[in-house]
Amino acid sequence: MKLAHFSDVHALSLEGVSPLSFFNKRAAGFANLLLRRRDKHPFALFEAIVEDLNREKPEEVVVTGDLTNLSLPPEFKLARQILDRISAGSEHVTIVPGNHDVYTLGAMRAHLFDEAVKPYATSDGESEVHFPIVRTRGPIAIIGISTALPSPPPLADGWVGGTQLDAVKRALRQHADKFRVVLLHHPPYTNRHSILRGLRDRGKLQKVLAEVGCELILHGHEHRDLRREIAGPNGPIPVIGVGSGTYQDARPERRARYNVYTIEGGKLIATETRVHDAAQNRFVAQ
Repeated sequence: MKLAHFSDVHALSLEGVSPLSFFNKRAAGFANLLLRRRDKHPFALFEAIVEDLNREKPEEVVVTGDLTNLSLPPEFKLARQILDRISAGSEHVTIVPGNHDVYTLGAMRAHLFDEAVKPYATSDGESEVHFPIVRTRGPIAIIGISTALPSPPPLADGWVGGTQLDAVKRALRQHADKFRVVLLHHPPYTNRHSILRGLRDRGKLQKVLAEVGCELILHGHEHRDLRREIAGPNGPIPVIGVGSGTYQDARPERRARYNVYTIEGGKLIATETRVHDAAQNRFVAQ
């Protein structure tokens, strides 16, 4: 089975947005866009990922958050329009939110993420979004965790929370006979950005994973390719962070990318990184 993983596409659209929408944390975010990032995440690269996925045809696709920049309704509308072009369909595309998808208290209370991507973020047999997402697909079980909560600038941190942790633990136990893939936006380990951008209860999540285990953990958030391991009951669990799917940069290590994982016989046997080639205007194997 091939599982594709992309993250942090940051769809930007201000169509029809009232200035009143920026009398909150979005003011700082919009200033950052104007000064540093406005042209860094062109949605044409999001479209190019979808075109490449439709050529490569992985059985499953997972997205680890930050579909949007400022969690504005037109951004969610744009992201949904592009997602709907993935030929695998919502049954085989699983999405968890990032901090930019729940950028403000208003966006969280209005459930903008949940309503925009509901078919992509519901557990098997459910019609509403509740985290963790639990989906079984052939030999794998996908457990999607929400770590997204609004936080004041300059923070971009996340939380799992006790109730969700308990549900994650139950899901991992229930599907111990599958290749269990855990999805979340924030890295589940300590790094140099953890003070401002980290997962606050990562220690509690690590304790759950050390007890019940899983076979693979995928995250985004850092806009870089990252590889770590955390302790599991049967040995180290691989943790893979993928760079931004739409980051436009001349540096090869930062250029827009996504990963494809090959899972066979209950093991991760290969990882391919597909990077956008500007000359060909398409994603190619690195």
